[in-house]
Amino acid sequence: MITTAAPTEDPGKSHVHNVALTRRRTLLAGSVLGGAALLLTGCSEDSGPGGGGQDADAAAAARLRGQAARDSAALLAHYDATLAAHPGLGERLRPLRAEVARHAAAFGGAAPAPSASATASTAPRTGASGTPSAPASASAPAVPPDGKQARADLAAAERRTADARAAALVSAPPELARLLASVAAAGAAHAYLLTEDGA
Repeated sequence: MITTAAPTEDPGKSHVHNVALTRRRTLLAGSVLGGAALLLTGCSEDSGPGGGGQDADAAAAARLRGQAARDSAALLAHYDATLAAHPGLGERLRPLRAEVARHAAAFGGAAPAPSASATASTAPRTGASGTPSAPASASAPAVPPDGKQARADLAAAERRTADARAAALVSAPPELARLLASVAAAGAAHAYLLTEDGA
């Protein structure tokens, strides 16, 4: 003979307990979702009536993009001056210079075509004295006569630019912050490659 145990609790109480538990879960879920909604509202780009905050954010982002494009242009000038002064480094520097040009374009700057010194860097330029010389340019940085020191200077310029971009991440909107972070990482890699003795 099989016997079944009679429930020890009143079935009505069990139902009330499940309803109360369901209500608690519903209230808890509602408060979590409400809190998440408040957080998302606080993270939206429209920080005030009329979008005034959005205009200020857009202007700040435009300033950051402009500065990043100018930094890339200065870095391109440094690459061009180094290539002009040390044509033998062309094989090593041209791919890095091309990436810097793409970075400038990504920030909205004009991506200048490789300069004559960057494309024809296999033939050394000679000055009036017959010695190799860099082209005269007001914006071109001074390049050391030693190739290894020239690479070290270029690596330092890459590091400074990468550091400036990493510092700008704090105030950049998300999309621009991702671009800045990516380009800063590329700049750090360039600095490493420039200081390697191989290749």
